[in-house]
Amino acid sequence: MDKQMIELLVNGMGETLYMTLVSTVLAYVLGLPLGILVYCTDANGICKNRVINNVVGIIINIARSIPFLILLVAILPFTKFIVGTTIGSSATIVPLVVAAAPFIARMVESSLKEVDLGVIEAAKAMGSSNFQIIWKVLLPEARPSLLVGGTIVIATILGYSAMAGFVGGGGLGAIAINYGYYRYQTDIMVITVALLVVVVQLFQVIGLRLVNKIDKRVR
Repeated sequence: MDKQMIELLVNGMGETLYMTLVSTVLAYVLGLPLGILVYCTDANGICKNRVINNVVGIIINIARSIPFLILLVAILPFTKFIVGTTIGSSATIVPLVVAAAPFIARMVESSLKEVDLGVIEAAKAMGSSNFQIIWKVLLPEARPSLLVGGTIVIATILGYSAMAGFVGGGGLGAIAINYGYYRYQTDIMVITVALLVVVVQLFQVIGLRLVNKIDKRVR
């Protein structure tokens, strides 16, 4: 492997981390409130609202049902409107956020449902508002589960970013496709896959260590 290819792989790693981390943050900005909204408006939630729950739930389910590659192509005009281009790592962030946000919403909803209802009832009895229950009870109690879900989300977004290489996305996925697949350079394909595996494992280890530090159940 020559110096130019090594530099290409290093840049690809940087682009992959950039896409993954920025997309994860932005997807949580959208997905976390959606997950909280679905949980709170549920039949057993703290502010029941069947209409809102059904409408938001249907939107989330529809968005989650669309395969990523199809979604990636379908929203190309929207991507170009947001970032001014449809190729490269920055352009890939848009479909990554759109694809990950509903997935995060369901994971957040699932995590919140693990919170003991007795804790919520106790907070209500002490006169806590719905916002206080969400901010000071639900999210802190669900934090370990939310962190575990976060590691799953990062791995999912990383996989999506690799698929985006088929339509001009950047990062290791583009290198694997352009060099490993189209040019039949098996060594490049193996290296990019290995790097992706290392990145996923790294995030998994960090996430699980954080969970072990904050989860009172494992003390």
